Amino acid sequence: MLTLRDVDVSIQASEILRRVSLEVGEREVVCLVGRNGAGKTTTLRAIMGYLRLRAGTIEFLGRNLAGLPTHQIANLGIGYAPEGSAIFPDLTVGENVEISTWTRPGGRPAPERVDLAYATFPVLRTYARRKGTQMSGGERKMLSIARALALDPRMLLLDEPFEGLSPAIIPAVSRGIATITEAGHAILMAESNIHHVPEIATRLYVIERGEIIFAGRPADVRRDPAVLRIIGG
Repeated sequence: MLTLRDVDVSIQASEILRRVSLEVGEREVVCLVGRNGAGKTTTLRAIMGYLRLRAGTIEFLGRNLAGLPTHQIANLGIGYAPEGSAIFPDLTVGENVEISTWTRPGGRPAPERVDLAYATFPVLRTYARRKGTQMSGGERKMLSIARALALDPRMLLLDEPFEGLSPAIIPAVSRGIATITEAGHAILMAESNIHHVPEIATRLYVIERGEIIFAGRPADVRRDPAVLRIIGG
C-alpha cells in the first residue's frame, strides 16, 4: 500500500532523514518509534507532501507521491492527524468532522463517513455543537483523528496520538484506533514512547537521528538491548 525507499529530506541545508525505507500493507498497523527530534514527524510530513524529497521515492497504491500537493495526496486516500491536533477552534465538533466530507466529496456517502467518525469516538457525538475552543486536549486529539477518518481514507497517518494524554483518555483513544483498523483502514503511527505501541501493531520501525535502525515485529525489538536503550524500553 505505502512504500518509502531510501528517502532523504533536508530542511534549511540540514539532513533530517537519511535513506529511510518502510512499508505499510493493507489493514496493517505500523509504528514508527523514536525519540523527540529523531525524524518521525518529518517522515509523516514528507509522505503528505509538506516537505520535498532530496532523494528516494514514496509510493501509495502504486502512485508516486513525489511532487504532488498535499490536497492531491489526501484525495488519493491518506488522512493525517498531526501531533498538535490542529482542529478548527472556531468551528463546532460537528463542523470539524463534516468539513472533511466537503473537502473530499468522493468515496462513500458523507453520512456514512460522519457516522464512522462518531462510532470511533462516541463521546464526540455528545459534543457535536461544542466549539473547538471548549474541548480538552484529549478530546481535541480524538476530534483530529475523527476528522481525518471522515475523509474516507485507505490509510491514516497518526502523529503521537497518545502524547500528553491523561491516563483516563488513553483507553478511549486506544479503542478508537482498534475500531479504525476493524473498519479496514491501515495506520502508520509515530510514537516516542514504546509503551504506547498498541498490541494490534503488526510491524515496528525505530528511527534515530533520521535513520531506521530497527525494522521487525514489535516483540523482537525487546530482544535488542542497544535499540531499547535508545527508545527507553
